[in-house]
Amino acid sequence: MVLDPTILFTPFDLRGIPLRNRIVMAPLTRDRATPGTDAPNELNAVYYAQRASAGLIIAEATQISPTGKGYAWTPGIYSAEQVAGWRLVTDAVHARGGTMFLQLWHVGRVSHPSLQPGGILPVAPSAIAPQGVRTFIEDGTFAEVGTPRALEASELPAIIGDYVQATRNALAAGFDGVEIHAANGYLLDQFLRDGTNHRSDEYGGSVKNRMRFPLQVVEAVTAAAGASRIGIRIAPVSPANGISDSDPSAIFFPFVHELDRFGLAYVHVIEGATQGPRDLQGFDFPGLRRAFDGPWMVNNGYDREMALEAVTRGYADLVAFGRAYVANPDLVERLRRNAPLNEPDAGRFFGGGAEGYTTYPFLEDAERTPVAEAHA
Repeated sequence: MVLDPTILFTPFDLRGIPLRNRIVMAPLTRDRATPGTDAPNELNAVYYAQRASAGLIIAEATQISPTGKGYAWTPGIYSAEQVAGWRLVTDAVHARGGTMFLQLWHVGRVSHPSLQPGGILPVAPSAIAPQGVRTFIEDGTFAEVGTPRALEASELPAIIGDYVQATRNALAAGFDGVEIHAANGYLLDQFLRDGTNHRSDEYGGSVKNRMRFPLQVVEAVTAAAGASRIGIRIAPVSPANGISDSDPSAIFFPFVHELDRFGLAYVHVIEGATQGPRDLQGFDFPGLRRAFDGPWMVNNGYDREMALEAVTRGYADLVAFGRAYVANPDLVERLRRNAPLNEPDAGRFFGGGAEGYTTYPFLEDAERTPVAEAHA
């Protein structure tokens, strides 16, 4: 196949939202919200504005409620202070011509009582502890995730309401849309999987029942904001955060088929293990793509050539880059020119200040350095 070297950089109509290219900044947890309020701040605005050349920025996972929190210093979208903080960010991105969605997050069991209001237990579809999973807590250390409390069916409408209010808050904060996080072993993913959902009521057991709560969230959020402003992220075979399923195809093909009827802005799929191998269990990702008649976003380990191939052959409409965006604020231009990429400082991924966050050089900075040295 002859790759089209320009196709990643062509505009794309995302259900009526114009994107200037096909390159997406994936949601990246960086643990730099304001301690005590979990509100975004000026430093976060600088970080995202630096990356505004992306066709679409999906802001980091953001808790929809205090009980949805699973990691220290991650942002929320449920208080007036958080909405105001996110407005700093969206204004900065829009000032540079960018487009931005917010990822809506409830971690479910992937939390710790010290992160929960009043030290209560985290919640989940069933009281099953993830094995060997740790989370980042307020003292700056990692703590083992314990056994959660199983949600009562009567509690689920309130959580759906939290998703709806978070969506409204995100739009009030200036976001162009939201992405529902249903991947990586968090709450909605926990409901989908038979390894984490052992319920005997209408929300567990059969494929139809396990899809019920995630689809109720999608239905409520789209009713509140319009489907063209709603995306969703899934990770069919990723074992992230101890998630498992006996037959991912049996749940994710029907789930994506059901998603198709809403007319969503996109489906964002992590292929393989999150931040790990792409080829797991021989899952038919091209077949899954054919189950959705709308914009399809791919993610996990894509480089320039893989991205060009995916879009050239029509498999994907958009390609999301994660860790490459940590260290390369001008990733679009680097990919356009096939220029070398900065290496990320893994020791500064989570928590801290500007160093390793807003201090990575742009291409223009690297190109100026030799000239300056020549005249020294």
